[in-house]
Amino acid sequence: MNVVLYGATGKSGIRILTELLSRNHSVTAVARNPVGLPANAKSVKDDLSDVNKIAWIIAGSDAIVSAYAPPQDDTDQLLGVTERQIEAVRKAGKNIRLIVVGGAGSLEVAPGVTLLQSGHLPAEWIPIATSHEKALELLKNSDINWTYFSPAAFFEPGTRTGKFRLETNKLVADAQGNSRISMEDYAIALVDELETPAHEREQFTIGY
Repeated sequence: MNVVLYGATGKSGIRILTELLSRNHSVTAVARNPVGLPANAKSVKDDLSDVNKIAWIIAGSDAIVSAYAPPQDDTDQLLGVTERQIEAVRKAGKNIRLIVVGGAGSLEVAPGVTLLQSGHLPAEWIPIATSHEKALELLKNSDINWTYFSPAAFFEPGTRTGKFRLETNKLVADAQGNSRISMEDYAIALVDELETPAHEREQFTIGY
């Protein structure tokens, strides 16, 4: 499969890149500064600011994975990036699939109550959670083939175990109420979804 990975040098992006390459996919790894990326991936420099350049980069690919992370002091930059990615897919060909590394704030912790609405999110997480919720709405209102993959509440580098649970829009937590997933296991599930689509035009999530 020919995959374009945006945010390839980030914490989740580099782990997704490693998983893609380990399964022999052809990867175009895109980043603001692509220095140091593996030699078996094609490296491209881009900052997601121009629709036409994005469309040119993704032309001929099977899928785009967006692991883009906005600046902490301006998380709504995610919205412009999402809009440009949607438009670029339209320009390059609607058969290209877009999978977004999303957020957990839009997941339900009780029927009809999201994590963002619950009041349990730390104050410093609210801006990025709100921006991610808005980005999800942009995808839902688009006509492209999108998938929004929300991690668990705690999403950190860790161990590749291959053992996890998947859900659609409900936060995955253990018996003690802990919701977490390693970036390595998240990468497994994301590439599984690329290879065997089960959540086209919908949100899904992961946790232990």
